[in-house]
Amino acid sequence: MKIVIIGGGPCGLGAAWRTEEIRRQGNTNIDWTLVELSSDAGGLARTVVDEQGFLWDMGGHVIFSHYAYFTRLLDYLLPNSDDWNSKIREAWVWMRGTFIPYPLQQNLHRLPKHEIVACIEGLLENERRRSTFTKPATFADWMQQSFGRGLCDSFMRPYNFKVWAYSADKMNVEWMGERVATVNVSRIIHNVILEQDELGWGPNNTFRFPMRGGTGAIWSRLAEALPKEKFQFSKKVTKIDAAQKTLTYEDGSSESYDAIVSTMPMNCLCQIIEGTKNISRTDLLEKSKQFRYSSSHIIGFGFEGQPPAHLLTKCWMYFPEDDCPFYRATVFSNYSPYHVPKPGEQWSLMCEVAESPEKPVDSANIIAIAEQGLRNAKLIDNDTKILSRFHTRLEYGYPTPFFGRDQLCAPLFDEFEAHNIYSRGRFGTWKYEVSNQDHSMMLGVEAIDRIVFNTEELTQKYPDIVNAKRDNVGRVPFVPAQSK
Repeated sequence: MKIVIIGGGPCGLGAAWRTEEIRRQGNTNIDWTLVELSSDAGGLARTVVDEQGFLWDMGGHVIFSHYAYFTRLLDYLLPNSDDWNSKIREAWVWMRGTFIPYPLQQNLHRLPKHEIVACIEGLLENERRRSTFTKPATFADWMQQSFGRGLCDSFMRPYNFKVWAYSADKMNVEWMGERVATVNVSRIIHNVILEQDELGWGPNNTFRFPMRGGTGAIWSRLAEALPKEKFQFSKKVTKIDAAQKTLTYEDGSSESYDAIVSTMPMNCLCQIIEGTKNISRTDLLEKSKQFRYSSSHIIGFGFEGQPPAHLLTKCWMYFPEDDCPFYRATVFSNYSPYHVPKPGEQWSLMCEVAESPEKPVDSANIIAIAEQGLRNAKLIDNDTKILSRFHTRLEYGYPTPFFGRDQLCAPLFDEFEAHNIYSRGRFGTWKYEVSNQDHSMMLGVEAIDRIVFNTEELTQKYPDIVNAKRDNVGRVPFVPAQSK
């Protein structure tokens, strides 16, 4: 059996690792190759070094695991205690001229009094009307029913438009799971009266981060641990003939396959497949136009000195207001002192800006606009010396959980898998709810197990079950793919 893996991000590398692991355990009838469009591995989880020596991840990634398999692999790849930096999450919201602990709804006492009143009135109005609510059809419906008019006006609507770059009425409700903090009205009122902060909500209130090399260190190590001759970099797939089971590449070469694990965006996969039985090529091309996604602008600033006192322990911050273009900023130097070329003498901030047809971005001037946003949000001042300015645009940043997504994707999955083509990964599955690094890698691992052993894919099929789990096994010996 020959398996072709398209894409060298976490999902593709997970598929490669699992296939090699099965081979090394004695199943030598399986062969694999991995083709990657860029010149190295890592995908959206790679880390780059700018001309001044500052490190930048391709987004605000943190390491959090729902799977013992994933945790054990991390410990195999980065086995030493000084390979990791353990962090307690500090997430904040900047609005109304102050920092408010996240989630906002648990810390309303920091808002202006008239806004506190509006938020509580909205929550109480919801409680009175709850028996009349119907099942929410869109994310906008869910927000209104969960948070009420006041909180939606103050935070939920403006922030979610900045982060998704699409209005909430065009998004579904299936994606949320553990991603959005819900409300406890009595606790909210309790915190307001006592002017009491509540910290630490969320699935990743503690996390660890590679001490050296950024997030990309994990995936470059994983690529290095696999046979080099199995990788084909700078290789673009231009056609898949599902009937003949052949791939064609941009350089004119081609090869046959028995199964494919594709991590390219699903809309792109629809554009290059032909020879399917139940969905015509014309229909596939039409369906490819219905997908929605946002692009990401990653903007990094390297500074001289140390962070100001109010940023010394913060991890990331959310920005719902229009005085800055970014929806999130990460104090990236707080994740590791080695993210700057001169540890102890420099620090860094990484900002993220979302773009879509509904939310265009002035790409040519985004660095200057973001820099002014840092000053508006009091993250830096006019005396802060900027040593580095970095910007890159990722065409595919986040898959939008658009309304009708599952109805569009389900028949495509069925058709592709009938031809032994498995579309997986952040954009291959198009499920934001399982698009973290651990999810993405395990989507690749589980796809290989399904291909070889016909086992169930939990992450692909049951996101709610997977996200309800935590890795309670953790650091136990791992048998690497290189040894039998």
